[in-house]
Amino acid sequence: MKQLLKNMYVDNKRILLRCDFNVPMTGGNITDETKIIKSLETINYLLSKNCKIIILSHLGRVKTEEDKAKNTLIPVKNTLERLLNKPIKFAKDILSEETKNMALSLQSGEILLLENTRFLDIPNKWESELNLDVAKHIASLGEIFVFDAFAVAHRTHTTVVGIPKFIPSCLGFLALKEKEMLDKIIINPERPFTVIMGGAKVDDKLKIIKALLPKCEHLLVSGGIANSFLSTLGLNVGASLKTDNPDIIKELKTIMLTYKEKFAFPLDAIVTTTYSDKPTIKNINKIDTNDVIKDIGAKTIEKYKDIINNSNTIFINGTMGIYEEKEFANGTIEILNILKEKKEKVVIGGGDAVGATNTLGFKNIFPNISSGGGATLEYIANETLPGIDAIGEEDEIEVLDL
Repeated sequence: MKQLLKNMYVDNKRILLRCDFNVPMTGGNITDETKIIKSLETINYLLSKNCKIIILSHLGRVKTEEDKAKNTLIPVKNTLERLLNKPIKFAKDILSEETKNMALSLQSGEILLLENTRFLDIPNKWESELNLDVAKHIASLGEIFVFDAFAVAHRTHTTVVGIPKFIPSCLGFLALKEKEMLDKIIINPERPFTVIMGGAKVDDKLKIIKALLPKCEHLLVSGGIANSFLSTLGLNVGASLKTDNPDIIKELKTIMLTYKEKFAFPLDAIVTTTYSDKPTIKNINKIDTNDVIKDIGAKTIEKYKDIINNSNTIFINGTMGIYEEKEFANGTIEILNILKEKKEKVVIGGGDAVGATNTLGFKNIFPNISSGGGATLEYIANETLPGIDAIGEEDEIEVLDL
């Protein structure tokens, strides 16, 4: 069993805390503080133990020097100060001697937030390409590493898998909750187990689909994923998004033959055309060459409703259509309304599914929401993640010399 924060002696220790503060931003302002708020349980616990806390996180994509200005963690610092009602120290350069001095001179109950870990990728990719020298340096700032960022647990990054090679490590409360939720509901589901899989590109989701098919009783598909399956079956999906990759198409044929009794496909769709934006509902076998599928129709909703109502575990990843456009949000809204009646048995798995839940009027309704996105999908597929594997076992923690 992995070492857990609640079982570690952390009193008065310098704690390196890896959080997930990859929050949505508009014009330099945080538009959703959920991830920061969820991290407070671990932070407040460490404060109650008089710890000196050094927080690491990434934010956004940092590929160039220009990306740094819009991805600084200063807005996160300001939000943490407000939520915790205490000052937060801030270090602009993770690897500088000044930052090391700031970390080593922290007093009990003080917090130091380090700048965006992905700034380390400019120019040398010291974060995204595991660098043990950098990991060793960062590890020297603390005495114990607490990993509380499940959403990046699928990354073999320096601040994810590198640091715990050098100092004792454990899982924080938020990371543990996400892991246990997925273990209980997805890894060991109460049956019947239904998967609802939406999204644009089947190429991106094929691995998880192949991993879930042996475990579930039903796979309900929508969006570009459904289009690719329907096209592979020989149905016309018009000008809708679908895969043209011959290797992917071959794999789709194989898995549909192997698991044909598990698939549920749309019966009808809301479409526009390449020459008109006026929505029209059509049976799925009546799609014309110029049609573009934008959402599922009423017949499909009823079909999927019957399956959901007879399921005891439901995992949804993706949406039914282009929910960001009002005319094509109905399918997603209706499916979420159906799922709401079984909310304790539903896991909403990252990405667009969480975004739709929050923006279409279902925020705070579903108790089992995984923020992980790619991490959630990889954990379900592999039942392990590099960031989880890197954490020491409860009865045996080996670390490299600093």
